[in-house]
Amino acid sequence: MARRVMKSAASPARRVGKILYRVAVALSAVIVVLYGVYRYLARPPELTGPAPAAGIQPTDDPDTEVDERLAAVTPAPEPAMARKEYTYTFLLVASDQGNGNTDTMMVATYDTVNQTVGLVSLPRDTFINGVRESNGKNFYKLNAAYAYNGIDGLKTEVSKILGFPIDYYIKVNISGFVRLVDAVGGVEFYVPVDMSYDDPTQDLHIHYNKGSQWLSGADALKVARCRQNSYIDDAGQVHTYDIYNGADVGRTQTQRDLLTAVLKKAVANPQKFPEYIDILLNNVKTDLDLNALTYFGTKALDFDFSAGLTTAVLPGDGTITYRGWTWCYQLYPDQVLELVNTHSLNPYTTDLTSDMLEIMQKD
Repeated sequence: MARRVMKSAASPARRVGKILYRVAVALSAVIVVLYGVYRYLARPPELTGPAPAAGIQPTDDPDTEVDERLAAVTPAPEPAMARKEYTYTFLLVASDQGNGNTDTMMVATYDTVNQTVGLVSLPRDTFINGVRESNGKNFYKLNAAYAYNGIDGLKTEVSKILGFPIDYYIKVNISGFVRLVDAVGGVEFYVPVDMSYDDPTQDLHIHYNKGSQWLSGADALKVARCRQNSYIDDAGQVHTYDIYNGADVGRTQTQRDLLTAVLKKAVANPQKFPEYIDILLNNVKTDLDLNALTYFGTKALDFDFSAGLTTAVLPGDGTITYRGWTWCYQLYPDQVLELVNTHSLNPYTTDLTSDMLEIMQKD
């Protein structure tokens, strides 16, 4: 008679080992899927633009014999400018709180291969020959382009000035900037001038001493906005005066330095990227999609701000009056061209030439 063989029950340790093995397999599968999604989202964005002009092509049609002879002596059109590989341009904009004009405008060119960024401020009073699309009315300051013709109109005007297209725009509202600074835990920042300004109509009070300061989001916004100090004379009248040389042009340097400090700290804390994305989604208007955000975010992790960042302001004269518009900022074309070609702003493989820039000059 055959004996019945009894199977011994698995030990608790063995059962736990099997469970852990299955969990490990499941986690590995999830990691593989997530990595695939990440690689998909982190692809470099594709740019769309004019293709290089093609020369006249020969044909087998005998009726085109004359055309072929003409083509042999007629030079082919010049090819379009070639873009640097994986290099992108951005328009950064912040609106003022009053009439909707753009109080802050910057352009950045990011070469993700060589890890360089050129960042330039465009003074808000930059002299242009703008036309309001709705009624054909002219305007002569760059900061009015957004209020009159929207973000596309502003991008067009900026592209004319700099001689290259704007690939993406980022428009930040005030609360978004405050939230971002607070998300990175505030910033240590050198305030370049004494600030003492009060405007009861806006409930705005700005008081900071020149020197190193720890700025919260609300503090950083005040420092970025301030361009004048105020005082009350013995008769109770309020007076203001510029605190920077060059008025608003001086303030743009503070804004660039402050933005750099915030971005530098944000990149140093990549674990907060989900919070940054939430702030962007709720406080920023942009044409960057999730793929582009992921790509540029991962590239920025390797960026060296001390070696790769170049900043400047477009050079010009801010004392021009034109058709009733006072304190227009007339750009210096030759200096703007040199800056574009030497400060990591040019996204092309060859230098731009003066005929590629459209810079308004008073007759």
